[in-house]
Amino acid sequence: MDWRRLLSTRRLGKAAASAPPLAPRTEFTRDYDRLIFSSAFRRLQDKTQVFPLAKSDYVRTRLTHSLEVASVGRSLGMLAAEAILRREPELEGVVIPQDLGTLAAAACLAHDIGNPPFGHAGEDAIREWFARWPGIGQLTAAQAQDLLEFEGNAQGLRVLCRLQNPEQPGGMQMTCAMLAAFAKYPRESVVAQAQREGASGRKFGFFQSEAPWFEEVAAETGLLPKPGPGRAWVRHPLAFLVEAADDICYHVIDVEDGFKTGVVAFEQLEALHAPFLSPKQRTKAEGFADPAQRAAYLRACTIDRLIRETAAVFADRYDGIMSGAFDLPLVACIEHAQAFAAFKSVAERQVYHCQAAASVKVCGFEVIGGLLAAFLGAIEEQASGSLSPRARTLLGLMPGGERDFKALSPYQRALAATDFVAGMTDSYAVELYRRLRGISLP
Repeated sequence: MDWRRLLSTRRLGKAAASAPPLAPRTEFTRDYDRLIFSSAFRRLQDKTQVFPLAKSDYVRTRLTHSLEVASVGRSLGMLAAEAILRREPELEGVVIPQDLGTLAAAACLAHDIGNPPFGHAGEDAIREWFARWPGIGQLTAAQAQDLLEFEGNAQGLRVLCRLQNPEQPGGMQMTCAMLAAFAKYPRESVVAQAQREGASGRKFGFFQSEAPWFEEVAAETGLLPKPGPGRAWVRHPLAFLVEAADDICYHVIDVEDGFKTGVVAFEQLEALHAPFLSPKQRTKAEGFADPAQRAAYLRACTIDRLIRETAAVFADRYDGIMSGAFDLPLVACIEHAQAFAAFKSVAERQVYHCQAAASVKVCGFEVIGGLLAAFLGAIEEQASGSLSPRARTLLGLMPGGERDFKALSPYQRALAATDFVAGMTDSYAVELYRRLRGISLP
């Protein structure tokens, strides 16, 4: 792959690259700013990271998590640029550390923008509901798989390319470079087994509805296609950094939130950080009498070490990344990979399965299933030519008011209902479900 294409500033939905913005505000800075000011990003402030509808003002939401991931991604992007220029000095002026940092930060900022309410439990709830939906048989195999294996990553691309600005070709009209870096899983839902291999093939990254848009992005940025009958490509090199930034933040910080909420002991937290600290840092950490301040310092030291080790792997595996031969998470190859994996182990045993976190699954399945049934039922009722007062009221709650769904295919109607439910915040989903059912939820 060629960085001159990988860093394309052409905006999706526009025929040519935009006129150069006034310095120092680059095209990638504009990507970042568009995300910050979008309503889809703003709604992340009330979407679950780990602890649902948290009563504490300390634990992270999807919004604070995304901001932290963007900060780590910016550092990784700048360090990666330095490594690229050491290998290919002729790219000076093409590969600019500040540009790569901003581009990686923008892709990181958007990485959870398609997540439904209640975190991963929300994704599971959507999949389970469509597995029981009688209309699934009307869809093509690929369309059905989009819904049966619903992915927040694919929904995120749909938000960026279509939903946020639906009247505009290409939606938010982000740069092709940003959209390619955003796509951690650059494949459709139905592909050959060989195209599912590696970190890039573990999930799918776009629905059938956005496949033409992603094909355009892949062609513009020069992503290499994976051999096989399905639409699948190797990752944009910066997508490895987006994945690593997310991994670093949720591994380390979810455990810190677990400590703050009382499900992880401070001694256990301290032991997890110990392998990443220098003797000088250990001494300084001991000077913090307040465990919360010490925990924050330990987290800063560990994340700094992880950023540097991850950047070193990017530099070491650079040739394989550029040819598509390397397809592992960068954090799986770092010096302290085993010590880093211990964070995830503790999180899975103690944080993700604690009572507060587990309650989100029960709540999420009931709420999301109920909302999908109500809104897709109203859409199908209108499409059939009859519309009850209740269905008219439901359709009036959806974006654009009471749209005409008669001309849409069953797949498009299913996506319309899913778009509305997936875009809700946790609180709005719960409140709307209560109103529809006239019941109380915990």
